[in-house]
Amino acid sequence: MATYDLIIREGTIVDGTGKERFIGDIAVKDGLIAQVGAITGDATQEINASGMIVTPGFVDVHTHYDGQATWDPEMAPSSWHGVTTVIMGNCGVGFAPAAPDRHEWLIGLMEGVEDIPGTALAEGMKWNWETFPEYLDALEKLPRTVDVGTHVPHGAVRAYVLGDREKPGAVPTDDDIAKMGDIVEEGVRAGALGFSTSRTVIHKSIDGELVPGTTATAEELISIGKAMARAGHGVFEMASDLKREWNEFDWMGKLSRDTGLPVTFAALQSIAKEMPLDEQIAAMRAENDNGANIVAQIALRGNGIVMAWQGTVHPFRFRPSWMAISDLGWAEQKTKLLDPVFKDQLLAEENDFTGAPQDLIHLFMAIVNGWSAQFEMDPDFDYEPPAESSIQARAEKAGVGPQEYAYDLLCRDDGKGFIYLPILNYQDGNLDFLEALQASDDTVNSLSDGGAHCGTICDAASPTFMLQHWVRDRKRAATRNSGKVSLEHAIKRQCRDTAQLYGLEDRGLIAPGYLADLNIIDFDRLKLGKPWLAFDLPAGGKRLLQKADGYVATIKGGVVTFREGEWTGATPGNLIRGPQQVTMLEAAE
Repeated sequence: MATYDLIIREGTIVDGTGKERFIGDIAVKDGLIAQVGAITGDATQEINASGMIVTPGFVDVHTHYDGQATWDPEMAPSSWHGVTTVIMGNCGVGFAPAAPDRHEWLIGLMEGVEDIPGTALAEGMKWNWETFPEYLDALEKLPRTVDVGTHVPHGAVRAYVLGDREKPGAVPTDDDIAKMGDIVEEGVRAGALGFSTSRTVIHKSIDGELVPGTTATAEELISIGKAMARAGHGVFEMASDLKREWNEFDWMGKLSRDTGLPVTFAALQSIAKEMPLDEQIAAMRAENDNGANIVAQIALRGNGIVMAWQGTVHPFRFRPSWMAISDLGWAEQKTKLLDPVFKDQLLAEENDFTGAPQDLIHLFMAIVNGWSAQFEMDPDFDYEPPAESSIQARAEKAGVGPQEYAYDLLCRDDGKGFIYLPILNYQDGNLDFLEALQASDDTVNSLSDGGAHCGTICDAASPTFMLQHWVRDRKRAATRNSGKVSLEHAIKRQCRDTAQLYGLEDRGLIAPGYLADLNIIDFDRLKLGKPWLAFDLPAGGKRLLQKADGYVATIKGGVVTFREGEWTGATPGNLIRGPQQVTMLEAAE
């Protein structure tokens, strides 16, 4: 009988501690790492990782697989990029608790906020739950490639307590707030990893209504945080416009100090945020200096809209000629779009913003004529594109107007061309500002939005981008340093640091007793593929997808789930219930 279930031989181990890489073997037994170093025993299965890097599985703390996780065992696209743990239920949206008469409302909230097709959610989810603990039980029944953890979402909690009274600006009574706290405490005791809310005008339901958390008072939020503390653990997660008059950091600091729990927020360069990013970080650090534990979630590239004819938005979305064909099938649309007469007609028109939300006009203007901030997505696209590769610059070089260049670009590849518009985190036209933030202990790699923004954003590949761009390929930097991040530090950021924020002490390191969640990567070959639009969600729902070359194998709990980017069919993933502790093995002593 073999000593171990699996041995990975002679890999270059980057163990997640941040310490220097080393060459060695990894032995796995019963889903755990049993030994690291020079291993003499045998195994049922061996993998030769010579010349490859071996890392812990990536932990992604900001995803929106709340619906997809109830029907899809593969959990793509995050699982295609070395992710072995996802945490969902972010930004205050999710599907539990769910009164039977609020299903459609919750779907509309998720569709509006996260651009997940409502038809797909309606067909895919079975709603075999009402309370949050029942939702966790439903998640636990489906095997999958990754482990999933979740927050209790504010929108669902408010809708459950207030019912038809839940409208923009609704003011809950003291009794309502107490009931919300009880639901959150019950959910956290059942295994939720935290609570989430959203306070940004960009987040609206499919009917254009602000999400419930936007107008919540500090008293309501602190009361819910204290309820979570009664359960003994949890992270309070938030997206916010951070308006100065709201004094968000005041109540975040008070909540953290009063409860002893971490509070985490989306920290971005954003046209929707009143406070510049450096002011956000300074305000956070002032509270932390006073005993709080606030952690900034940062994205490692411009959060960009990927625009295409079949996507959710594109620069011609508000032209009358487009609106006239917007409800046609793709074959009919494509025939029209490739017709020179139709093209000339559309390009001669003005945008019509009738009925468009006025508080989002600044965003729509960037979409329809922000040619200097829009970029053509080439096969070898650099997600830190310089000004000379913008639509504006390329059109001038080609001797045509930018709108004509953009139109023709979208028509390439049989109408499947893409334009990238980084609306967040790219106001300086580079990513230099992220260099220092990646070196800070009060920030965490995040904001991939895996599973969400199906027709506009494709950032679930963030861990791959981190390695390809920040560690290996980055060419632009404002400092005399390389502008890059060391491989060891990057792996620590995406594995150990993300896991520890949520109390998941059993993963993120390659050491005896830890979960055998691992990646074997051909680092020289690692490369993001071109995004594409698939129509493979339930009811034919669309989603942007992106794969990568270079992942030789991904291993979850000692089981190989992916080989060379292809799913093996294995589903060793589980539901995470609450904080996790590492298993102490005799072999570790």
